[in-house]
Amino acid sequence: MNSPKTILITGGAGFIGSNFVRAVMEHSDWNVIVLDSLTYAGNLRNIADIMGNPRLTFVRGDICDSQTVRNLFATTPIDFVANLAAESHVDRSILGPDAFIKTNIEGTYILLEASRQAWQADKDSKRFLQVSTDEVYGSLLPDEAPFDETSNYKPNSPYAASKASSDHLVRAWHHTYGLPTIVSNCSNNYGPWQFPEKLIPLMILNACESKPLPVYGDGLQVRDWLHVKDHCSALLAILSRGKTGHTYCIGGKNEVANIDLVKLICDTIDRKLGRAPGKSRNLITHVEDRPGHDRRYAIDPTKICREVGWSPEMSMERDLPRIVDWYLENLDWVNEIRSGAYQDFYDELYGKRLKAMR
Repeated sequence: MNSPKTILITGGAGFIGSNFVRAVMEHSDWNVIVLDSLTYAGNLRNIADIMGNPRLTFVRGDICDSQTVRNLFATTPIDFVANLAAESHVDRSILGPDAFIKTNIEGTYILLEASRQAWQADKDSKRFLQVSTDEVYGSLLPDEAPFDETSNYKPNSPYAASKASSDHLVRAWHHTYGLPTIVSNCSNNYGPWQFPEKLIPLMILNACESKPLPVYGDGLQVRDWLHVKDHCSALLAILSRGKTGHTYCIGGKNEVANIDLVKLICDTIDRKLGRAPGKSRNLITHVEDRPGHDRRYAIDPTKICREVGWSPEMSMERDLPRIVDWYLENLDWVNEIRSGAYQDFYDELYGKRLKAMR
């Protein structure tokens, strides 16, 4: 009988990472090593209820620490790597791009090199999955076809540029060294354990507390929303059935303008809290747009549906009330995160914009 595979999940205490850890634990017999440096977006509470499982090992460490990464490969036979460790917030990348260059580019390089050295004798059964974003493709016009695997890279933010750079490294390590790599590019995720700085939890929590809902510009920027559970099921399918050297675009088929999404959140909050219809919409405050704000993202998932047999199952309109419920039921988790440094960041990002509107 073959022994279970072992997967190294970097960033496994973050939003998508922790959801992916749960998906692997639930839908496979693989052993899981979580490597996470527990920066502001990493939180052990995200996986606290499964930390005692003997199949799960947590290692606190940075993917930019080559010694830590090499030691993991030297002491454990790792079959799969899923690189979800990343600096991922566009606004933070504009305020301070250094961390994005270091983690997203240098960290990916260190993981690639450690994998290459460890897997030289047996590449066929290994997989290195680089979890990336649709933002590497730039911005779409309103009537333009969605991004797919043939779309040109045109990153417009420091975050997107750093992810594009790491994608190129992964491709190069496959073509030059034969490393069995796969790249996935997903659309905007939503779901439980998402850090409160992101659009959906930010609007949910501010609306619940009757705080202003800062909407960039006219709010007509369009995003294709993908439930994190759908994303995780796609990643599992890619690792199991995807082809090395390939890229797979993962989309939710949920294109929504930001302002329409915020209004949907407002209406959901009003129903949940028994407010008069439309009351939370009065909190919407249009603020100065951020520099280089991409107008539209959308993903065509035809390839992954055809070749891997995956398709999205979740619907934003249907599932949003459940997401609202999750945040309302986990306010201890929320309040712990929003103390201290998070509030400083919020004030830096939105404070001047909101004052300018008064």
